[in-house]
Amino acid sequence: MTDVQGTAVDVPAADGVADAYLAHPADGRPRPAVLFYQDAYGLRPHLRAMADRLAGAGYTVLVPNVFYRLGRTPVVELPEFIDPGADPTIWKRLGPVVASLTPDLAERDADAYLGWLADSPLTTDGPVAVTGYCMGARLAVRTAAARPDRVAAAAGFHGGQLATDAPDSPHRVVGSVTAELYFGHAGDDPSLPEEQVTRFEEALTAAGVRHTCEVYGKARHGFTQADTPAYDREADERHWAALLALLDRTF
Repeated sequence: MTDVQGTAVDVPAADGVADAYLAHPADGRPRPAVLFYQDAYGLRPHLRAMADRLAGAGYTVLVPNVFYRLGRTPVVELPEFIDPGADPTIWKRLGPVVASLTPDLAERDADAYLGWLADSPLTTDGPVAVTGYCMGARLAVRTAAARPDRVAAAAGFHGGQLATDAPDSPHRVVGSVTAELYFGHAGDDPSLPEEQVTRFEEALTAAGVRHTCEVYGKARHGFTQADTPAYDREADERHWAALLALLDRTF
C-alpha cells in the first residue's frame, strides 16, 4: 500500500455540480481510474476510507455524490453508526432521495464523471473501471452498458434489484456491455432474492458478457459497510480480494 492523498472536488455534471471525493497515490503520478459508486447512505467517512484503501493499491478513485441535484453532502443527515432497525425514519427519509435518481439521469451523470476522470492529470489514458455498492451496483451496470467504449471492468457488491420485472431493470441493458463484470451478492438480501440472482446471471450469459457472480454465504445486504450492523469482516475482505483481482486483470 502506498501513501494516499484525499481531496474534496467538484465535478460539473448534467444538472449542476456534483461534490465528490478524490483519492489517489500521494506521489501525484497518473494512475488507472476507478469510478466508485456509493450506496444509498451517501458519501461519508466510511466510503472515503474505502476509496483511500483502493487508492493505496495504485488507483485514482472518484466517489461522486450521486444525489447532487438535491444538495451537497450530506444530502440526508445520518448518525455516525447507521442502524435503520433502531431508527426507522432513516429509510423514510432516504427512500425519496434514492428514487429521484432515475436510470436516464444516472446515465447522463456517468458521462460527466467519466469525462472528468479522463481530463484529470491524475489518471492514465485508456479505459476505466467502475465499482458500486448497494444501489451503486445498479449504477455500475448502467455505466458499463452506456459507455462500453470507456469501461473495461465493473464490479458490484450486495446490489439490490438487479433483475426485476420492471422495463428499466438493469439486467435488460447488459447486451451492450463489453467490460468484464464481477458481482458479489449477499446471501441474505431481501432486495435480491434467489430468482433475481438467477435471472441476472442468465442475462449476462445470454449476452456473452465475461462475468463472475458469487453469493457470499449468509452475508447480509450491506456487508462491506463497517458503519452499519450489516458489516461482515470476512465477506468484506473477500470483496476486496475479488475487486483487486479484477482490477489487476484489467490494468
